[in-house]
Amino acid sequence: MDFIELDLPEPGSTVAVGMSGGVDSTLTALLLKERGCKVIGVTMSVWDGHIPAIEAEKAFHDACYSPDEQENIDDCKKFCAQQNIEYHVIDVSQEYNKQVLDYFTSEYRSGRTPNPCIRCNRFIKFGALLEGIKKLNVEFDYFCTGHYAKIVRPKKGIWNSDKTPCMIACASDESKDQTYFLCRVPSEILEKVRFPLANVKKSEVFELAAKANLSAANRKESQDFIDIKYIDALFGDKESVPGNFIDTKGKVLGQHKGIEYYTVGQRRGLGVAGPVPYYVKKIDAKTNEIILAEKSELNSTSLIADDFVWPAGIEPDESFEASVKIRLRSKTAIGKVERYFPAEDDKTEYKGNPWKITFDVEQYAVTPGQSAVLYNDDVIVGTGIIVR
Repeated sequence: MDFIELDLPEPGSTVAVGMSGGVDSTLTALLLKERGCKVIGVTMSVWDGHIPAIEAEKAFHDACYSPDEQENIDDCKKFCAQQNIEYHVIDVSQEYNKQVLDYFTSEYRSGRTPNPCIRCNRFIKFGALLEGIKKLNVEFDYFCTGHYAKIVRPKKGIWNSDKTPCMIACASDESKDQTYFLCRVPSEILEKVRFPLANVKKSEVFELAAKANLSAANRKESQDFIDIKYIDALFGDKESVPGNFIDTKGKVLGQHKGIEYYTVGQRRGLGVAGPVPYYVKKIDAKTNEIILAEKSELNSTSLIADDFVWPAGIEPDESFEASVKIRLRSKTAIGKVERYFPAEDDKTEYKGNPWKITFDVEQYAVTPGQSAVLYNDDVIVGTGIIVR
């Protein structure tokens, strides 16, 4: 496919900028103002205090979901006041609890490993936050964030249609590319979305921020959605159910403390001794068992995924080849993507049409619950949730 990168908001347009207090979103707001746009800063508030904060340790400092949220809001408010930018805080905590936190715990308890950032972008940053802005009767032409990604449009219709929807393409700075996180944002939302840092390197962002004397240039960046010390609190509504670690032949190797504490590919923290290092190969929520195996036994030639998001909702009408990323930190791998038609004895309840991806080279620790993101010429052409 051939694609055209869409232009940034034109001077004079009104732009809502999602701000976190970090250097990327703060510089985005400044660049758009200098471009001649009317900028409106908006920050989503997700912390509602239902998890007790460990104030003495400040354990949430590098996390997105944090009791330190007010510090971020204060930083944004101060910057916007200095720049004479209209500013709003949108409370999306109720929707965040439902769409991100509840989803996160439910998936782990089902033996899957979810990606909360993908979920947050789909339903909160590019969902509840935008709805909250509209409820304030704040009108805007574009919504911009500090994500490292591009918005493009195909020159010709995609798949079996003549539609040319907005699609997400990789950023110029490959080391900071965030397209994997944005893979489930619908095309209709992307029509008004732009990413001003699409062609800016991270090193240049810090240089520009320092030159503009932005305090955000000295802030440490958030890395995780929640500090690991608070995982027990997230799962505190129910007792963990211990079960057996078994090998691939069914031999009991030890006991686990609850399947929500493990993920496919995990080695550390198993507490199981053996003649060779053990890794989590599979998590069986029905039997509450975790199957362990040698590392070499975790390789897969293919996967089944469902719950797909396709540009403009247009599903391909034939098999195709794509570069596939099966987790954030994995390299893309070439795979054949084709419709999967379940056999009669397949009792899996699929969400939408399932697809099978067969790789040219075996992939390590393909993990149910993670997203398989399909790229063509560095553009996302579809994404689904790995089933097995």
